[in-house]
Amino acid sequence: MSGADERSGAEDLIGALARLSEADRIDVIKSLSRDQRCELNERWRGGWAHRGQWLDHDDWRVWVIMAGRGFGKTRAGAEWVSELARSSPDAQIALVGATQADVRQVMIEGPSGLIAVARVGEQVRYCANTRTVRFSSGARAYAYAAETPEQLRGPEHHAAWCDELAKWRRPATWDNLLMGLRAGDRPRVVVTTTPRPTALMRRVLKEPGLVVTHGRTDENGHLPAAFIDAMTATYGDTRLGRQELAGEMIEDVEGALWTRDMIESCRVAEAPVLVRVVVGVDPAVGGGGEGGGGDLCGIVAVGIDDEGVGHVLEDASVGGSPDTWVGAVTRCAARHRADRVVAEGNNGGALVTSALLAGDAELPLTLVHASRGKVARAEPVALLYERGRVKHVGAFAALEDELCGLVSGGRYAGPGRSPDRADALVWAVTALMLGKSMGASVRVLG
Repeated sequence: MSGADERSGAEDLIGALARLSEADRIDVIKSLSRDQRCELNERWRGGWAHRGQWLDHDDWRVWVIMAGRGFGKTRAGAEWVSELARSSPDAQIALVGATQADVRQVMIEGPSGLIAVARVGEQVRYCANTRTVRFSSGARAYAYAAETPEQLRGPEHHAAWCDELAKWRRPATWDNLLMGLRAGDRPRVVVTTTPRPTALMRRVLKEPGLVVTHGRTDENGHLPAAFIDAMTATYGDTRLGRQELAGEMIEDVEGALWTRDMIESCRVAEAPVLVRVVVGVDPAVGGGGEGGGGDLCGIVAVGIDDEGVGHVLEDASVGGSPDTWVGAVTRCAARHRADRVVAEGNNGGALVTSALLAGDAELPLTLVHASRGKVARAEPVALLYERGRVKHVGAFAALEDELCGLVSGGRYAGPGRSPDRADALVWAVTALMLGKSMGASVRVLG
């Protein structure tokens, strides 16, 4: 059998093992010879690794693996360093973590660290006194703490592995590392981190020769399904979940009416007894008008309790024809037993009225005509959030992204062409909590 056939066979076996139960997997592994088990254990690229844990080209200077927890960032970094040490006996490698303890406990001695990923027969030894990792090839790696940047002033390295960059508090560590990254022909840095919008992270993502790998926790097929299900159920589309599980770097827009922290502080698991529910609608009726020509109909249900606190219940926004969004409005109103539907009528009011009433003749409808722009209408609603008067029952990622893109002064800096979801929320909250204070004329049609 050729070497290529052997590699292909090992990859097929790994794929087959992944589909077996744990008991059957153990039986298969026991049936293999010692050499076969060693080969299977050491089959990383094209075997145990998933696609986000390696690159198929070498045209890069800085590789940032910016992914959720459990994605396999640490394993990817350790495997990259191990391969470098294996192929370059003279390599001098910097290992940089937030603290010395992090470097030792995660990058070197951790379950996915350098010692754990060593192949059979390879010796990887760590000397704590000198903070040095010695590989059997002769390569050396040196542990540095990001909190003491002066340690990196002077030493030269061929390569570096930087872990959890988002936790680093001293940007000078990165500067000193790069200045010493001048040994060999092609010095490189691998960064493994969960994203956070720090100043250093933004700088690194602008480095020349940058390659970025994004990844989610659920892309690692070796994690227990129960863990992924529990994390998704608990954190879902919250900011923490999107950052720590989905690997998104979520930033606040300067001057935005809503901030991520503001929304997180108003999140609740369930709504109390509500005394009134309104469904706000920003219709999609064509290409012109204030709506920005969007093809999305904003549909948001909001309720109010007996203490006057608003609760966002659902973002049911949809795209498509009037028949599609009218049906979505009707179903949303029915689900929440809405007392009224409030729809913007500036852009084709007659069409909005006829479409909604044709969809459900019993639908209690109020048509509103805006005299101010979307951002101006949103400002008093944002103030209610600041005062803790509006809660989000769960998480609404797309809606919250639009809210955080509404900037004081009239600018929209969020996703899409227009904040249709956010505008629907504004209409609903306004109807429930602000009356006619938003510069709109109101016509009750049902």
